[in-house]
This record gives sequence, structure tokens and C-alpha cells, in this order.
Amino acid sequence: MTLKKSKDSHFLIQAMILVLAGFIARFIGFLYRIPMQGILGDEGTGIYAHGYNIYSFFFVLSSAGLPAAVSRMVSSRVAIGRYKGAYKVFKVSLCVSTTVGFICSSIMFFGAATIASYLKNQDATLCIKVLSPAVFIVAIMSVYRGYFQGMGSTLPTAISQIIEQIVNAIFSVYLSYIFINKGFAEAAGGGTAGSTLGSLAGLITIFIIYLIYRAKIHKKVINDTKHKTRESSLEICKELFSTAIPIIAGTAIFSMTNLIDSRMVYGILQNNGFSYTETKTLFGQLNGKYVVLTTLPVAISTAISTAIVPSIASSIVKNDKRSVNKKINMALRLTMIISIPASIGLGVLANQILQFIFPNNPDGGILLKVGAISVIFLSLSQIATGILQGIGKVQIPAFAAFCGVIVKIPLNYFLISSPKLNIIGAVIGTTICYVISSNINLQMVRRITKIKIDFISIFLKPIFSSVIMGLICYITYNLTYYIFSNNAFSLIISIIFGMIFYFIFMLIIKGIKKQDLENIPMGRTIYKKLSRFGII
Repeated sequence: MTLKKSKDSHFLIQAMILVLAGFIARFIGFLYRIPMQGILGDEGTGIYAHGYNIYSFFFVLSSAGLPAAVSRMVSSRVAIGRYKGAYKVFKVSLCVSTTVGFICSSIMFFGAATIASYLKNQDATLCIKVLSPAVFIVAIMSVYRGYFQGMGSTLPTAISQIIEQIVNAIFSVYLSYIFINKGFAEAAGGGTAGSTLGSLAGLITIFIIYLIYRAKIHKKVINDTKHKTRESSLEICKELFSTAIPIIAGTAIFSMTNLIDSRMVYGILQNNGFSYTETKTLFGQLNGKYVVLTTLPVAISTAISTAIVPSIASSIVKNDKRSVNKKINMALRLTMIISIPASIGLGVLANQILQFIFPNNPDGGILLKVGAISVIFLSLSQIATGILQGIGKVQIPAFAAFCGVIVKIPLNYFLISSPKLNIIGAVIGTTICYVISSNINLQMVRRITKIKIDFISIFLKPIFSSVIMGLICYITYNLTYYIFSNNAFSLIISIIFGMIFYFIFMLIIKGIKKQDLENIPMGRTIYKKLSRFGII
């Protein structure tokens, strides 16, 4: 029992490291977007978003599946002491990623003008070119991250993520500011250069960490005399591609939703009488405000999903069904405990949040109100995807994503074409896409693993507490604003009150359990104090 508790705690600790790092990285990314939005405006942000969407697509093609695939392959070998085989997976994967990353980076650079023209935004050409080296850099970095995660440590990934985002933030804002006098296209290109420099800083960081640990890694490889590495490089490549390609396909399909929105929004809105400038502005609100704010809480599910792949793969190799069941329910519950209140909070306080963050340009609150619920379904889809990848069913998330996108395309056409909806149609289409894919993934998790999902603890309790929280936030904001007439102060007070009451309600209805608190830093102390006051 002690051993199993230790293993579960290790999984949770590794997940929490990524959760914290992912949240810090996303928060830094969110913070630097505020001055960038002020520099570029909605129009310039639309150009920036176009270039970044193209980068995201090529990033997915070159390396999105590598961390999960490498971590799964490495962890399954480490679980049975095959350190030589794990290290060979790392070396072969590094060669593959370098080749694929270079090809994708070259296509992106030399085809920038053609791609921008197809998406009906020629101004994005410079952004695409400037971001092309980042595809090559991140492909290499992904293998290092996957190897460390497979070896049971998420700390190198966490550190490199934070360093990457800090450098990205500094140079994105600085270069945007430097080039704004030359025009929106040049300023947006300067902003994207920050992302390339950030990825380079992330790669250098994780390579230095690898050099620090290389002696220990090689010692384990040398001491592995029981297992001779019989796998050829070709066999490892086949396993890598068979694992990574379905993951890449699923992620690429989701990434395509942004490209679909780009193409359809620009085409349909201009056909319906919107000018090119008006279209860029609306697209800037969609990507620079709605997407940025809704993906901030999703960083939690992304981190848990990343941590759960090697952990579940290790339990599967050992045929530990009880551990698999416990980890799946734990991961789902942690994700929903955070995602559901985040969704409700964004929806209730949408206009106030945008007024606080973008005081000079607060338009776009309706997009956040309508699309806030997508946080829940995107988070659920990501965590279910991580579970399926961990148990080796990597094709299912790709199928689920495909089903979602197939429904989204005709929905986009009819909804964006509606004069009353226009850009809101893209948000609705994306939300429905996530609803479909998350449901397919979750049902397949249940069917394959045959686990009993605790729907009450995972969904009903967080929903109940979040609705009460949303009501408290709404009342607190309006009451405070009535007294002080200050949006920023009223918003902060309402968020603090909402978070406190959500936490208390979750404790009262046992949505947060003793073992949850015990597995987080200072958790035991928090539990003792809450017990003393009779809250739990």
C-alpha cells in the first residue's frame, strides 16, 4: 500500500510540476499579449495570429507527437529496467526530429508568400518566415522533453518552458514596439521573432540540463547488462512513427480548426460586406482575446495530460489495473476541478475582464461569454487524449478530432454567414467541435479500460460549486462596483470571493478530498487548519 501510494504521489508530483510550469508559462504568455495588443491593436493582432496559426500547424506536423511518443516508449522500457533501449530510443528520435523539423521549417520559409495568399492575408508573409526556424528548434527540443518525462522527471520540461516563455515575452513586446512605425505587418513580424528566440532559449536550457545529468544517465545505461539492445534503429523508427503519427494527426486536425477559422472568417466576412480592415480586426478579437483567455486554464489539463502518458504506460506494462483506474479518475477530477470554475468565471465576468486587461480596446466580450464553456470540453478532450495515448490507443483521438472538425466546417459556413452572428459563429463551431471530440474520447476511455468513472466527483460537484461561485462573483462585482465605481477593484474582489467560496463549497460537499490536499505542497498543513476551523 505504501509503495502504491508512493507511486501515485510521484505521478501527482510530476503532474503538479508541469501544471505549475504550464500555468506560469501561459500566464507570462497572457501578460505579454496585453502590451502587444496595445501596440498592434486588433488589426495587427489579426496579422500576428495568422502567422502564429501557420506556425502552430507546422509545429504539430514536425513535433507535436514526439514528447508523448518518446516519453511513452522510454517509460515502458525504463519500467522493466531497459535503460539501453530507452537511450537508443532517445538517439534515434533525435535524428528523426532533426530531419522532419528541417523539412517542415524549409517548407514554411520558402512557401510563406503562397500560404499567406491562400489564407487571404498577404500581410502575414513576414510572420510566417520569421517563425519558420522555431519549427526546427522545437522539434529537437521535443525529444529532450519526451526523454526526461519518460525517465520520470518533468522538471527539465518545466524549467525550459518557463525560460522559453520569459525570453519570448521580452523580445516579442520589444521588437513589436521597435517596428510599429514601419507598419502592422512589420510589427507583427517583430512580435513573432520573439517566439523564435524563446524556443532557442528553451532548447539551450534543456540541453544544458541534459549535460548536467548525462553522467547519471550514461551510468544507468552502462550498468544495464541484463538487457542487450536487440532493437534496430529501423524497428525503433517504426514504433516511433506508429505512436507519433496518430498523435500528430489528432493534434493537426485540432490545429486545423484555427486555419479553418482563418480561411473561412476572412472569406465569408468579406463576401458579406466587411472590409479587409474590419475582418482583420474581428479576427484579432477572436485570436488575441478569446483564444488567449480560454486557453489559459487549459494549460492545467495539458500538463496533467503530458504527465499521465508515461505514468499510465508504466502501469500498463506492469499490468497494474488498479493503478490505471486510480490515475485516470484522479487526472479527470483534477482537470474538471479547475476547468469548470474557470469556464463559469470567464463567462460571467467576460466584459469586465476585457475592460480590465484591455482598457483602451475592450471589444470582444461577447466572444468570451459565448465560448467560455469550450474550456471544459477542450480540457476534457486533452486529458482523455493523454489517457488514450498512455494505454496505447493513439488512433482514437485522431478519429475524435476528425469527427469534430467534419461537423465544424459546415457549421462555420452557416453560422459565420449569419449577419447576427458573423465572428461569433466561429466560436460556436469550435465549441461544438470540442464537445464532439471530448465525448468520443471519454466514451472510448470507459469502453477500453472498463473503469468506473466517478461522474459525481468529477463533474457534478465541481459544476454545483462553480454555479454558486459564478452567482457570488456576479453579485460581489455589481455590489462593489455600485459602491466604488472601479472596474479593476470590483473585478479583483469578486474573483477572490468566488475562489474562496468555491474552495469552501468543494470541501463541504467533499469535492476536494483529504488525499488531494495531502498530495500538494503544504497540503497537510492546510488540512489541519481547515479541520481546526471545522470546515473539513
